[in-house]
Amino acid sequence: MTTNSTMYVGLDYHQSSIQLCVMDASGKQLINRKCDNDLLALTRHLPAGVTVQASIEAMPGSADMAEALCKQPGWSVHLAHAQHVARMKRTREKTDRSDAYVLADLTRVGYVQKVWLPPQSVRELRRLISHRLQLVDRAKALKLRVGSLLRDHRVTLAGTRWSKPWLVALDHTVASLPADSAWIIGEQLDELAHLTKRIKAADARLKEVTAHDTLTQHLLAQAGVGLVTATALRAAIGRFDRFKTGKSLARYCGLSPRNASSGNRQNQGGLVDDANRRLRSLLIELAWRLIRYVPRWKVMACRLRGRGKASCLIAAAVANRWVRQLHHQMVEVIDDANVTSQVPATM
Repeated sequence: MTTNSTMYVGLDYHQSSIQLCVMDASGKQLINRKCDNDLLALTRHLPAGVTVQASIEAMPGSADMAEALCKQPGWSVHLAHAQHVARMKRTREKTDRSDAYVLADLTRVGYVQKVWLPPQSVRELRRLISHRLQLVDRAKALKLRVGSLLRDHRVTLAGTRWSKPWLVALDHTVASLPADSAWIIGEQLDELAHLTKRIKAADARLKEVTAHDTLTQHLLAQAGVGLVTATALRAAIGRFDRFKTGKSLARYCGLSPRNASSGNRQNQGGLVDDANRRLRSLLIELAWRLIRYVPRWKVMACRLRGRGKASCLIAAAVANRWVRQLHHQMVEVIDDANVTSQVPATM
C-alpha cells in the first residue's frame, strides 16, 4: 500500500467490532477484516500519508466513531443511509464482509447516499428530546389505562378529560369503585403525577441548554412555536442551510405528498413515509395553532376549505407552506452559539 494515494474504506459498524474493507482507486480489495471497535485498531491498518474516503452506516454509536475518525489526518468520513446501502446490495447474502465491501465500493464510485453528521451538541439535544418524548408516551399510556378501567365500570365523568374539574370528580368517584380497581387507579395516578414532574424537569432542562442557542431563540420568536416544537426542530434539522430549498426541508419533515405518477397520469399520494413522524406530528399540531390564531394561515385554511379539501389535508398544507417560509427566514441565521452537551447525571 503506497502513501500519497487515496484509499476507499467501508466500515460495517457493530458495538463490539467493526468490519474494515479497504479498496484502491481501481476497485482492488486490499483489506477486509474484523477489527476491535476502537479508533487505534482501525487507523493502524492504513499508513500515514494516505488520503482516506470512508463511509459508515448511520446507526447508534456510528456518529461518535465517524466524528473521531474525521479528526484523523487525511480522513474524510461520511454517514451512509442504511436503507440505501441495503437496496444497492441487491443480494440475499448478508455478511459483515459483504456489507463492508459494498460500502467501500459505493464510496469509491461516489454512490453513497450521505446522512448529515450532526455535531455532538445536536446529538445530545436529540437524546434529551427523545427522553422527554418517552416520558410523554408513558404518561399517555397511564391515562389510557385509567380510562379503560373507568369504561369497565361504566363510569362517565363530566368535563374535559384530565382537566382539574375532571380530576376532582375522579377523586370522588374512585371511592365508590371496587377496592382493587380503586387501588390500581390510585397507583396509576401517583405514577402519573411523578411522570408529570419529570416532564416538567425535562422541559426546564431543554430551556436551560438552549438558552444561548441562536437558532432555538429565533425559532421561539416564530408565532405559535413553543419550547418543545423549537427544540425538536433544532435537534432534527440542526442547520437550516444544509437544505438548498424550503421544498427539500418540507420533504425532510415529512410534509410533502408522494408522487404517484405513471405515464401521462400525474397524481400525488399521501404524505411521504420516510420521515421523522414525531417531528411531523409536532408540525401538524403547530399548523392547527397557526390556523386558529394567525390571520395569514387562517385565510389559507378557509380558501382550501372552500375548495372542498379535508381538514387533515389543510393542516398538512399549512405546515408545508410554513416550513418553506421558515427555511427562507432561517437560512441566513448564523449558528454561532453551540448547545451545551453537559447533561446532568440524574433527571
